[in-house]
Amino acid sequence: MSAAVTTPRCASSGLEVWLALGEGGGTAGSTFYPLELSNVSSHACHLAGFPGVSAYRGHQLGAPAQRDHSHPAQTVNLARGDTAHAILRITDVGNIAPSKCKPVTAAELKVFPPNERAARFVPFSFRACSRPGTVFLSVGPVEPGVGIPGHST
Repeated sequence: MSAAVTTPRCASSGLEVWLALGEGGGTAGSTFYPLELSNVSSHACHLAGFPGVSAYRGHQLGAPAQRDHSHPAQTVNLARGDTAHAILRITDVGNIAPSKCKPVTAAELKVFPPNERAARFVPFSFRACSRPGTVFLSVGPVEPGVGIPGHST
């Protein structure tokens, strides 16, 4: 029996979700940030798959983050106090036609930990598209350990 089966899934209520800002990593037109998920519960738990992420300002802005499958999904076991991360890519919405985007400033990220229905909110101001269906975010699967801005893949 694998360790993931013997530990409960990490519940939203037992996770602190935060964005590692640092210098971030970037490519032409996008910036990458580690989205951190820390186990603040009183027991070990596991995460598997992708968090759900959306730009938010009183309501969802644009489309939810697309899943980036360039790294395989895995089960990450978290002891009490441990952290896992997923890489969040935010596209510079200045590169999207204003008629397709309708740029606004998001106030926060709405994050659903993998396989959870309760969201956590991360204060973070950034330019986002307000037009429904416009994709400008992508997120990778959870990976073990704290992500290092500009160095985690």
